Amino acid sequence: CDWSSDVCSSDLVTVLLHQLIDRHSILSIAQAAILKVSPGCPMANPFVHLHCHTDYSLLDGACEISQLMKLAAKQKMPSVAMTDHGNLFGAVEFYNEAKKNGVHPVIGCEVYVAQQGHKNKADTNRYNHLVLLCENQEGYRNLIQLVSTGYLDGFYYKPRIDKDLLAKHSKGLIALSACLRGDINETLMADKYEDARKIAYDYQDMFGKNNFFLELQDHGLDEDRIAMPAVHRLAADTGMPLVVTNDSHYLEHGDARAHEILLCIQTGKTMSDPNRMRFTQNAFYLKTREEMMTLFGDVEHALDRTWDIAQRCQLKLEPVAEPFPKFPIPENHTTDTFFEYVARQGFEKRRPRLEALAKQGALKHDLAEYVERLDREIKTIQQMKFSGYFLIVWDFIRFSKQAGIPVGPGRGSAAGSLVSYAMEITDIDPLAYGLLFERFLNPERISMPDIDIDFCTRGRGEVIKYVTEKYGREQVAQIITFGTLGARAAIKDVGRVLDVGFGEIEKVTKLIPTQPLNIKLEEARKVEPQIDDLARKDPRIKEILDVAQRLEGMARN
Repeated sequence: CDWSSDVCSSDLVTVLLHQLIDRHSILSIAQAAILKVSPGCPMANPFVHLHCHTDYSLLDGACEISQLMKLAAKQKMPSVAMTDHGNLFGAVEFYNEAKKNGVHPVIGCEVYVAQQGHKNKADTNRYNHLVLLCENQEGYRNLIQLVSTGYLDGFYYKPRIDKDLLAKHSKGLIALSACLRGDINETLMADKYEDARKIAYDYQDMFGKNNFFLELQDHGLDEDRIAMPAVHRLAADTGMPLVVTNDSHYLEHGDARAHEILLCIQTGKTMSDPNRMRFTQNAFYLKTREEMMTLFGDVEHALDRTWDIAQRCQLKLEPVAEPFPKFPIPENHTTDTFFEYVARQGFEKRRPRLEALAKQGALKHDLAEYVERLDREIKTIQQMKFSGYFLIVWDFIRFSKQAGIPVGPGRGSAAGSLVSYAMEITDIDPLAYGLLFERFLNPERISMPDIDIDFCTRGRGEVIKYVTEKYGREQVAQIITFGTLGARAAIKDVGRVLDVGFGEIEKVTKLIPTQPLNIKLEEARKVEPQIDDLARKDPRIKEILDVAQRLEGMARN
């Protein structure tokens, strides 16, 4: 049979039926025919992108996660991987968005492997790339350990690990040899074939025979012409399996210009700078199987293998059922009753001040309204099962004040809670300022409570030490925040990169409506027609708006 033709599997089965009589032979060969169909047949194995950078690859990734999943669903991709540079920042968001869109998520990371040990912070200690994918829960825990160590112990410009660490935390992980910055490819391009072969065998020994793959990429670069034949030779000599990937940094071919501008935003350069960081080809996007077949039709099995690997990766990320640590409750109390006791006792301490204000005619609401509001808030907090949370916060704020550590009066939606005021979590009377409790907690829109507390810088460490010792190291974590490109920020950044004057950019940003808060650029253009009027008059403004709309919402720092 001519497997390169567009004949479909049913035609192949018909041919086989004429030639074979044994029913079991017919069935087995027919099944094989269905699996090995031509590229044009709809039954062909899907190609899965196992090397993909979301916008959490903060320097050069432009695959915003929600847009990535919509594209994957639109193109009927059954699965896609996240392999950001050196981090797992986007893992939970990626997993949840994938599940929401019916896409199988593969969680991974393109790690930086230092050649002379991850703790050696010298400029001569170069690093290489390696792609790691989580096959299971053990792999995910090991990858978390590697990435965390890279940041805590190995950070020197990049979060670096080394091969000793990899060897200790290799179980449950599938490794791919990565891009041109992988040590195998670098060694091959340096014409050191035997050294590259040794490195490949080291990785195979480290991860296991079925868990290490030689990665094939072709982005039209001159270096690809050197590396690919050498990788083919290495696979033939060692028997190590090949897998085809595309180093995807943006979603579609037409996003290459926006990606270039993003690189300039992240590096503080302009498009006119000849020394700016750039990708020399426009091929770093989520290509379809058909596009990949035009490049790798001679090794179709290496495309099919991407689906095999994706199916092996069965990591499940489940939300923690009870995320709060357990607050120690006195005898004869439950968490709910002790919370209520502390809240009511705290309110009694506040009462003399409220009564004094009432006598002066300075209290806006009767004390009866305070009591009714307190009762309602206590019941709501108990119904939402957040009594323990309030006790934990009350306890470490009490510790801080007793230790003489200055604590802020409270900010954010928590200032709308009378319970918070009674427990001295905040020092703001919500009724005096017309603040709503429902902005903080609403039983019709259940979400985790979030109380922002300011501590004096000099005493902050003592508070962290206190809660760590009381609840255990595994119950305490510090958080990271990400700045994203809003509508105005995106317009200003893109305008700067394109060398458009500040005054001209200001004309555009002033037209962005201030309400609703954080309005999207697409909506702003509908609400304010003058924005598009400026774009029609000036092609530079049009490009700024189009690119800004494409980059809007991406993580910037």
